[in-house]
Amino acid sequence: MLNSKYLYLTIDFLTILFPVLFSFYSKANFSKKWRNLWVAILIPGTIFILWDEWFTQKGVWGFNEKYLSGVYLGSLPIEEILFFICIPYASLFIYVASNYLVKKDYLGSSQKAISSTIVLVCLVIGFLNTDRWYTSTALLGLAAYLFTLQFIWKVNFLGRFYFSYFLTLIPFFIVNGILTGTWIEEPVVWYNNAENLGIRIGTIPAEDALYGMFLIAMSVSILEWLQCNITKSLGTSAIQHLKT
Repeated sequence: MLNSKYLYLTIDFLTILFPVLFSFYSKANFSKKWRNLWVAILIPGTIFILWDEWFTQKGVWGFNEKYLSGVYLGSLPIEEILFFICIPYASLFIYVASNYLVKKDYLGSSQKAISSTIVLVCLVIGFLNTDRWYTSTALLGLAAYLFTLQFIWKVNFLGRFYFSYFLTLIPFFIVNGILTGTWIEEPVVWYNNAENLGIRIGTIPAEDALYGMFLIAMSVSILEWLQCNITKSLGTSAIQHLKT
């Protein structure tokens, strides 16, 4: 029987297990993207870990030692650090796999409308709840990032990102459900409801879905930027080679 002290660690492991195993599928070898992938994971991961550390110290959320191995980095259990590697890896895998399996960009023509709606809703709710740390930072941060992607950088991959994000919501509700207390006696991660809206999807704070979107959007955009620059570099090299 599983020792409860390793529950969070087990969740991390199971989250990344199948994406890693299928990363070597010959027709769509995800492992070939690892060089760019780790950059796309570690940059957002570092930002979110620092954010996590700050909120943990402020008491916005915390962790139940009953489900932890006892190894910490600062105020954060090692399982929480691994969370910001495992979740982005699995999410990027779903993003790349969905692009491979679904050739048509079904939400491409609607990406501006979807982005505008999310940005507007997040701005309104975020500014109306500036006294709630989790609500305001997660929603205003996501609004600013999506606005930058859509209207300043004018990227063309957000339709595919939204499509893949909807797919990630299935494992999201399972993983976050367990972490917030679904199917177990006590939550692995507890939240101070004074710092969020107090609206739960099952046991999951509503802000978690947008916090997760913020994290994954950052990872996807970095991966896309790196791939785009490599493609341009290869194209330039090929042109120079032909000229010689």
